[in-house]
Amino acid sequence: MTELPLVLGTTTGDASPRRPSRWWQDFFGTPGNALITILCSAAVIGIGWLATRWLLIDAAFAGTPQDCKVANGACWPFLGAKLRYMAFGFYPFEEQWRPFLSLIVFIGAAVASMVPRLWSRNLLLLWVVVILPVLYGLMAGGVLGLPAVPTTQWGGLPLSFMLAFVGLSLALPLGVLLALSRASDLPVIRVLATSFIEIVRGVPLISILFMATVMLPLFMPEGVTVDKLLRAQVAIIIFAAAYIAEIVRGGLQDVPRGQLEASASLGMGYWLTMFKIVLPQAIKKVIPPLVALFISFFQDTTLVTIVGLLDFLDTVRSAMRDPAWQGIAVLEGYVFAAAVYFIFSALMGAYSRFLERYFRTTHD
Repeated sequence: MTELPLVLGTTTGDASPRRPSRWWQDFFGTPGNALITILCSAAVIGIGWLATRWLLIDAAFAGTPQDCKVANGACWPFLGAKLRYMAFGFYPFEEQWRPFLSLIVFIGAAVASMVPRLWSRNLLLLWVVVILPVLYGLMAGGVLGLPAVPTTQWGGLPLSFMLAFVGLSLALPLGVLLALSRASDLPVIRVLATSFIEIVRGVPLISILFMATVMLPLFMPEGVTVDKLLRAQVAIIIFAAAYIAEIVRGGLQDVPRGQLEASASLGMGYWLTMFKIVLPQAIKKVIPPLVALFISFFQDTTLVTIVGLLDFLDTVRSAMRDPAWQGIAVLEGYVFAAAVYFIFSALMGAYSRFLERYFRTTHD
């Protein structure tokens, strides 16, 4: 029997060797590909050049609104003049060191909590007993000689971070409980959980915010009021929990049923099986959609402006309405806000990829 020669790059029935593909052939291999590559490259270079001129070359980096009027580029003095207002809103100017310190403490504690080696019940207890009360005390005042500042004067980045972090932190366990309830064998619990999830997911967040802000006080006893910030926070928790429940339920369905049967054969109860076997695997599988949801809700905190709360994006818009800068700095404020949201969203995405690698290498 004649042996066929093994030639690199050949296939059965083709005796002529084929040259390996080069990366540039994907872009210039055909006249059509070459034309598309040239046009896209020209567009990217042109837009990049225009952006560079506007951001740097023709921009005004110091001066007054009058100096910005004669400049052909960005007006960066606007950010210097309005940075504190965009960051902290109507919080009293002389007390703005308090929200600034709160941000530093929050970011430091959050970064430390991202280290898997530190995950424990003690860390959760530290957040509940120490960190969150300290942050609230700094913002609200009324203790240790700090002047009281009502929540109606909170705004900017601290408000956006608080609504997103507290809302999603409390929505996660509620969403997990709803997911377990929807997968329950008890009909009443399953129907109630399913109804809650479908009703909440069937309406937009803006309607939940309106109901929490406008309709909830109508059901309260006369003379009893609920803080507007608390109402918005509860609305975000309820809305996020419904979406988290569906994501977690998808992870639960991906866990092999044989593991449930194995745990039952070992005499493990339902809750022990869920918390020791099923949920760790389910949560690991749904990390990407969970983080995507967290990023989305961090950005959706801008909707609270419709109920009278001044979030970060709204403080930027309010700064642009200052008569001294109105019509002069428009894109600059939105570029700054977009950069802030992009940085924090990108960091959350990077942390999600880190968690995926961590669980893949340590828990497989």
